[in-house]
Amino acid sequence: MNESEADVHPINTQITEEVDAEDLSIATYESEKINCVDANVESDKDEVNGENILGKVFDTTDDAYAFYNDYAFVHGFGIRIHTTCKNKGTNEPYRKTLVCDKEGFKREDGNTSSGHEKKRRREVRIGCKGMLRISKRKDGKWFVDLFDGTYNHELSITPTKVMKHRSHAKFHRTMECKSLMVQLNQLGLKPSQIKKTINAMKTSNEPDVTSKQCVDVLSEQRKHNRGREFYGLIKHLQDKALVDNDQYYVVDLCSDGCPRNIFWADGRSRDDFTKFGDVVVFYVTYMTNKFKMPFAPFTGVNHHGQSILFGGALLENEKEETFVWLFEHFLKCMFSKYPNAIITDQDKAMGNAIKKVFPDARHRFCAWHIKKHELEHLRPYISRYSDFQESYKEWVMSDTIEEFETMWEVIRDKYKLENNCWITDMYNQRIHWAKAFLKDIFLAGMTTSGRSESINSFFDDFVNSSTMLNDFLVQYDKAVVSRRAAEEDEDFKTMNSRPVLSSIHPIEAKAGECYTRKVFEIFKKEWIEATNNLTHETLSKSTKEIKYRVGQLNVDKKYWRIVSFCLLKKMHVTCSCAKYETCGILCKHILYVMKKRHVDTLPSHYILPRWTLNARYKVGKRSIGLEEMNNKNGVSAYTLWCVRSNFNKVIEQAKDSPSEIENVNNILIKLLQEQEIRKKPIPVENVSQGSCVRISQFDMTPQISVRDPVGPTNAKGRPKIASRIKSSVEGPKKRTCSYCQGLGHYATSCSKRKVDESLQERQ
Repeated sequence: MNESEADVHPINTQITEEVDAEDLSIATYESEKINCVDANVESDKDEVNGENILGKVFDTTDDAYAFYNDYAFVHGFGIRIHTTCKNKGTNEPYRKTLVCDKEGFKREDGNTSSGHEKKRRREVRIGCKGMLRISKRKDGKWFVDLFDGTYNHELSITPTKVMKHRSHAKFHRTMECKSLMVQLNQLGLKPSQIKKTINAMKTSNEPDVTSKQCVDVLSEQRKHNRGREFYGLIKHLQDKALVDNDQYYVVDLCSDGCPRNIFWADGRSRDDFTKFGDVVVFYVTYMTNKFKMPFAPFTGVNHHGQSILFGGALLENEKEETFVWLFEHFLKCMFSKYPNAIITDQDKAMGNAIKKVFPDARHRFCAWHIKKHELEHLRPYISRYSDFQESYKEWVMSDTIEEFETMWEVIRDKYKLENNCWITDMYNQRIHWAKAFLKDIFLAGMTTSGRSESINSFFDDFVNSSTMLNDFLVQYDKAVVSRRAAEEDEDFKTMNSRPVLSSIHPIEAKAGECYTRKVFEIFKKEWIEATNNLTHETLSKSTKEIKYRVGQLNVDKKYWRIVSFCLLKKMHVTCSCAKYETCGILCKHILYVMKKRHVDTLPSHYILPRWTLNARYKVGKRSIGLEEMNNKNGVSAYTLWCVRSNFNKVIEQAKDSPSEIENVNNILIKLLQEQEIRKKPIPVENVSQGSCVRISQFDMTPQISVRDPVGPTNAKGRPKIASRIKSSVEGPKKRTCSYCQGLGHYATSCSKRKVDESLQERQ
């Protein structure tokens, strides 16, 4: 035993196998320069051999790894950590063995229990003997006590090939590259997209990053938050509440700290609801987080016709009691202001919850979902009766309730519809979907939950089925910021442009002046139709009202619309198409009659404020007046929110002026004195001034430990790929032949083409 070997720690040890664990030992390795300390031996880098490697001394194991890895790079192979010996008492390592990455042999795994042999990858390890072993001295330094420079395989010659070895592909493990990968992942990019981005930015001297390396780095980053994801979500909400006084969130926990339901909405979303909350689309989407908790956004439409978000929720399940909990807190968040209409799918639990929480709101079923089910349920009748499809369409498109009911009696008897069939069930729910029953509901031009589904597909650019719970809200906020940036772009385009008019009529000029850019384009289309393509006939005329039938000459008169023009002091016009009632924009039929009756301007009561630029979000400049508040039944939550908003704006605008702040304070003191005279003061012992703070439900829960969900929730859901769900009768797209246009084959196997080619050869 030599002197160096005598410095090794005693043999009270354990050996820990660390196969392919070089990530742990090269965390501080950032360059290819050999950084080692040798007290006795001076080595020449160009003449490195086994004799001058033995006994080499290093400060740390990382230095030893870097030295051997550089040695391997020069000689054309890769390395990995093989074993680490640790002291049983202190658990400190005292010996490490580094080997060639082709050392040893792959383990021979037996067949599976089912008897099928597992698919095996190509073998890499071929029993190479190349290795370097380092041991720890009493002074804490490490030295090489064993080295073998023999290899049983061909060594790589060119640097580009050597860099393919895992130990030399260090670029993706540098702190700069790792942080960039994490940032790009937080922006919603997939590993394949991250790979392309980083490879486009790196220098040519570094090896290309692979998708697998991106996945490994992101997986390592996720491990740090494992078990603490829900805590991170709560922390994110609390941090946002510090900068957004109007943010609302509520968390429903189980007794063991496991989350059941979470709902949140920031101050901007609550402000948007006061202006655009007349119609809400509610649709549950899936596969947006690792725990598969259903994501339920509340969606609306702004003054540009763009989708906006009123709030979001992560739910435990899709039961009625869960939806009741969510809707109650949504109502509380939105100052007890009910939406006029809600668009959802045909989920029964959702419908029952809407009846309980929003009894006065009109509930409309998504037309897209109904059409999807039609393909499946109508097929037997279409195949049995040649005229069924036409009769069914005429029934669905009935213009009045009387026509709808009459046509139902006809098709029920004619086609022998059973009481328990899908069509009968839809008839029983006709008030939720039939056009004739929905003409008096304002829906902002929306008839389907496609508005919400477009939001879902938009979120797919930011979240996916592997998104961690603590990252979900971060990505949600980024998606919302992106949506609001698009709204600001439209505001700018409207304010910095003038509409192009198709005529010189003052009605069109007034619309161009009031409406936003997108909404005016819708109005302009109706105006052009009214000006160029319509005619009329007078049905009746009295001192109070004139009725017209308006339509196109080349269209059957049964499809013309009835327009009633009131001759009283305040002009009132209605049309049987009900476009204004449902969309808030006058239809071509009404515009035609207005032009015929020589109306010189667009009446202000036919211009909805929600479609004008005045509905845009104004930061800190809009003072809310009491006339805008619904306070007939006393002081509502909405009224208090508006007053508090005005008060905060006064403080914010006066904080840079001592004199203005003093004036505000004097006004408040005067108001307080008047209140003391009006009623007795409330005792405030043991309560500090300004201690009234907003408390969320989460803050009021008992002191329990918050933990992540046990596992993925069991809920119905869309597939991992956010695409339209096909019904059972929609089969996969058939192959089409480019030669004969036939289905089921390509041109390469087309029998007609082969026959034609053989005939041509004979000729």
